[in-house]
Amino acid sequence: MRIHLCVVGRLRAGPERDLIDDYLTRFDRTGRALGLGPARVTEIEDKKGGGPEAEAALLRRALPEGAVLWVLDERGRMMTSPDFARDIADLRDRGRGDLAFVIGGADGVSGAFRDEADRAISFGQMVWPHMLARVMLAEQLYRAASILAGSPYHRV
Repeated sequence: MRIHLCVVGRLRAGPERDLIDDYLTRFDRTGRALGLGPARVTEIEDKKGGGPEAEAALLRRALPEGAVLWVLDERGRMMTSPDFARDIADLRDRGRGDLAFVIGGADGVSGAFRDEADRAISFGQMVWPHMLARVMLAEQLYRAASILAGSPYHRV
């Protein structure tokens, strides 16, 4: 199952990009034997400044056709890492070809776009900077693959 990170904004070179690249490389390496990956990042920009609704239109065009859609949203469901891994494995086992994660811009995703999603997930009630949300998602993807592979990376 291919993994897509569809995100608003462009991340410049720096420590956050280095972390994302590292975790996604680890995910691809670990996930390959599990039928997960590769992970691809698609960055979109709303150059006209239309807000969440305009970003949603751009994000919709970036999504692979038929992909399961999970948006990151502070109002979403909080999950444990093992639950996250299990749910990804369940989608893979049901033959889903693509899972797309969406991270909105500074104002999040539009309510209508969130309602279209198959699931909204949250990294907690606090709001995280866009670049850190990307890092955290990349790490959780690697952690999920590690859990599914039985690796000692995830410790309870």
